[in-house]
Amino acid sequence: MLGFAALSTLLALPILAQAALQPPATTPPTPDEVRAAMGIPSAADVRGQKDTIGFASEPAQMAKVWELSATPPAPELLGPAPAPGVAGVICPHDDYLFAGRLYRRTLPLVTAKTVVLVGVFHGYRRFGAHDTLVFDRYRAWRTPDGEATVSALRGELLARLPHGDAVQDDAAHDSEHSLEALLFWLKHARSDVEFVPVIVPAMGFERMQALAGDLGVALAEAMKAHGWKLGRDVAVVISSDAVHYGDDFGYVPFGQGGVAAYVEACAQDRKLLTGPLAGPVTTAKVEQFYATCVNPQRPSEYRLTWCGRFAIPLGLLVLERTTAALGLPTPVGHPLAYGTSIGGPELPVKAIGMGATAPANLYHFVGYPAVAFTVGE
Repeated sequence: MLGFAALSTLLALPILAQAALQPPATTPPTPDEVRAAMGIPSAADVRGQKDTIGFASEPAQMAKVWELSATPPAPELLGPAPAPGVAGVICPHDDYLFAGRLYRRTLPLVTAKTVVLVGVFHGYRRFGAHDTLVFDRYRAWRTPDGEATVSALRGELLARLPHGDAVQDDAAHDSEHSLEALLFWLKHARSDVEFVPVIVPAMGFERMQALAGDLGVALAEAMKAHGWKLGRDVAVVISSDAVHYGDDFGYVPFGQGGVAAYVEACAQDRKLLTGPLAGPVTTAKVEQFYATCVNPQRPSEYRLTWCGRFAIPLGLLVLERTTAALGLPTPVGHPLAYGTSIGGPELPVKAIGMGATAPANLYHFVGYPAVAFTVGE
């Protein structure tokens, strides 16, 4: 597949109007520049690790985090959890000491061997990326518990996607931490897990619908060919944190911070979790979430600082399109829990060499969503 330099040629006329809404083209960083910023640089056909501070990097660390994440107090619960074997989830990707209890509430519900992992592309502006699905080329990714294999499903999906829907860019994935954060938990829970990593840059909603439709049909066709079922064999896991509140995030609609601002910001997050992200997944509800988080006329402009403003709607539309192509009922969202970087005691992981990558206080905090999605037969 081609890189971002040829993106405008690949996407061609149907999306020029969408692309015109995005930031101008830029010269992306080189693979060497990106790898120099990784905690454990990628090498050959194995992707390394971006963050070795907020996330575990050794087996003992991951085992301890897993143990500590089950200790009280539990995060704020929004509803009962469905049985393990769900079709999909939304899970946060912040530092384990802040968000570990939310990971533990969410990811053990995913028991499928093959996971389509949909993540945030925080640095899409640096790469001049927009209006496309971004895959990698790696054979495997490093995790604290050993290599996690990139599924052959990736190649099957790419072969089925229309020309111009996707690029493969290892440097883009090397620059991003939103997938490795979740992958480490999935690998710890199931040692033979395989996955397809996809990160999602800025795009308009019309383009998102088109890409999600293509990917959902491609996934359904591959599943039919293998005799796979959603939940049992394949799941869609979406990575996203919720509100990022504070001056340095450029988001202070309820004041500079403090208790009152914190209460308002959390209430706003809960409305999304129990509103458009709950119940049957529909295009209208997905678009409601999208338009709450971004300016639809200029998708690169935040309205509400959920970093998964593109990953969540893309992932949910893929899940909905996949079920439709398989002749299954509409997926149903089950809000599980909510937390923040200051809403509960930190996991005591500093003694084992882990820590925080950003401050956490009433003037700088991050929200954590947890949602599961089920599909009936």
